[in-house]
Amino acid sequence: MAANAERLPRRRSGLRRLHPGFRLTLGITVAYLGLIVLLPIAAAFLKLLDIAPSEIWRIATSDRALAAYRLSFGLSLAAALINLAFGTATAWVMVRYRFPGRRILDAMIDLPFALPTAVAGIALATLYASHGWIGRPLAMLGVEAAFRPTGILVALVFVGLPFVVRTVQPALQDLDPALEEAAASLGASRGQSMRLVVAQHILPAALTGFALSFSRAVGEYGAVIFIAGNIPFVSEIAPLLIVVQLEQYDYAGATVLAVAMLILSFLLLLLINLLQRWSGNRRLVA
Repeated sequence: MAANAERLPRRRSGLRRLHPGFRLTLGITVAYLGLIVLLPIAAAFLKLLDIAPSEIWRIATSDRALAAYRLSFGLSLAAALINLAFGTATAWVMVRYRFPGRRILDAMIDLPFALPTAVAGIALATLYASHGWIGRPLAMLGVEAAFRPTGILVALVFVGLPFVVRTVQPALQDLDPALEEAAASLGASRGQSMRLVVAQHILPAALTGFALSFSRAVGEYGAVIFIAGNIPFVSEIAPLLIVVQLEQYDYAGATVLAVAMLILSFLLLLLINLLQRWSGNRRLVA
């Protein structure tokens, strides 16, 4: 026992030597994150110190601001849910099936990553306008897409889909088909296997993709402004309202709205991360 106790410190020091430069890399990481992420956020909060609390509350809870919050967060949540459903189905098809053109389809999934958001917005506005290829049939059915919240939803779904597909896809690839075969051999139906085996395995990844899609949609600007119409109380998103305040040289109003968006986004993402952790712990217990 004494000999083992004497060797323990040397083993630990040897393990530390396997990963040299911890302090240096940690310092670089903290400095980089502080400069790129924390400093701008801190500057926004410090700017609030120059504004009276009553004025902050008035700007943050004005009717126009509340309408923009509801539109941005409501449509972002709806787009993330749509992407969660159809993105998971797309990942399932890409992993489980082999068909002609699969590589082309797989490359197309990443198109929203590479395509400039302004180009995407112009293309969507052209397609969904009343004279566009998709907008004209919708107009015949009495549905207006472009320059309405429906168009914003389409744009947010477009930019957020790859996040769900690319997070669920590796989880499906890691799923051993033997687990589904074992469930089937024990008498489970196809639906039960999907619900109890596949869904349980990919749930943390799906929630991660949902959170990424939601956060991208909340802050999206370029793909939305061309198809939204930007009508106050109808199709004006919160990021656009912030830009409008800046164009009017109302820096105090823009700062208040930006901080309000930051706080609301942080709280929602915190809730999603807690849900993701709960699902992961529940899966481990099961």
